[in-house]
Amino acid sequence: MKRRTLGPLLAAATLSAALAQTQAPPTQTPPAAPASAQPAAPATPQAAPLPAANYVALGNFYYGRGNFDQAYVAFRAAAEIDSRNSDALLGLGRSQVKLRLYAPAIETLRRLTTQDPRNLSGHLALAQAYQQQFIGAGDRASVSGNLAQALGVLTQAEALAQATPEAERNLNLSKVWNERGNVLRLQGAAGQAIEAFKQASALNPENGLILFNLGDMYYATGNLVAALDSLQRAVITDPADAYNRAYYAKLLALSGNVTAAKPEAAQAARLAPSNPYAVGQYGVVSYLSRDPVTARAQLTQAVRLDPLRYPEFYYYLGRLDLDAGDLRAARENLTRAAALGSTTAEYAYYLGLSYERGAGTIAPDRLKARENYERALKLNPGYALAREGLTRVR
Repeated sequence: MKRRTLGPLLAAATLSAALAQTQAPPTQTPPAAPASAQPAAPATPQAAPLPAANYVALGNFYYGRGNFDQAYVAFRAAAEIDSRNSDALLGLGRSQVKLRLYAPAIETLRRLTTQDPRNLSGHLALAQAYQQQFIGAGDRASVSGNLAQALGVLTQAEALAQATPEAERNLNLSKVWNERGNVLRLQGAAGQAIEAFKQASALNPENGLILFNLGDMYYATGNLVAALDSLQRAVITDPADAYNRAYYAKLLALSGNVTAAKPEAAQAARLAPSNPYAVGQYGVVSYLSRDPVTARAQLTQAVRLDPLRYPEFYYYLGRLDLDAGDLRAARENLTRAAALGSTTAEYAYYLGLSYERGAGTIAPDRLKARENYERALKLNPGYALAREGLTRVR
């Protein structure tokens, strides 16, 4: 997430204003009184500072609106007032994760789970912080133990969930199993991840997020039919969720059913016009539907809304550029895709293809083409197109 440099200052100003409204106005120093005057009345005492709970409420308000800078300031103020306030520490840790302050987030959430060891939400948030630090690391070897630590935290969380009242137990256990599926996916244990998401869905069958994750894992393992079924159930469960509908639309398009996919994608973008994922998937579906005008407009808007999160959208912009013969733009967009999605062989292959080609004043660069074909093969040794490309440029 791109941090806003003015965010903390604005939040601090808001908090100061909130404090000021609860305090009596300052009294002016009276002039010296004559000897015969009555003694001056004692000054009105200042109101007590806001309690930590008020800052927690303000932090929750900002967090719910996606204003994570302001939420961070509010939760930090609450934690400074009351260092043992679990809600303050939970909000602070979650805000730190959103701001990509992963090491401080882990420290905050460890502190929470140490002083409040039965806090299930704290354990789940700590497991998520370990995952996010792993995902965001430039050198994953430096945080290679994170995923094992996350699984250990989730084992503790499962014991806590089992001990909750029966009315809450299945919901709490579904959260644990869903998070476990996320960790297993990062570990490359696709089969175990699917089983974890299936367990979560069995415990909480009307949860669209879990169905989304299950469908995503089916798609990642090549089971498009099962992926479509899971995403369709997610859309039925929560028709207003733009993420579910956008992904469902893309899977429909990939299955060849572009007639059904296009209106689903358009509806997702209408539901959330400021959601880069929904807008971008409308662009992807439009590309797959052979509508380059809509595809370019939607993909361009998506990367404008969030320039760093979705390499897929740069990839499809690059494909549009390749189709149009604009090699300069193709190389720029595919370079971004390959940098942001460094583990995706397809991005490296098409970047290599853009360098293999030449048009007008843009000359081929066989060396860079070969480097990217080799990179694609390293990521996916069975990638036939990359092997053919490498043979051409050697």
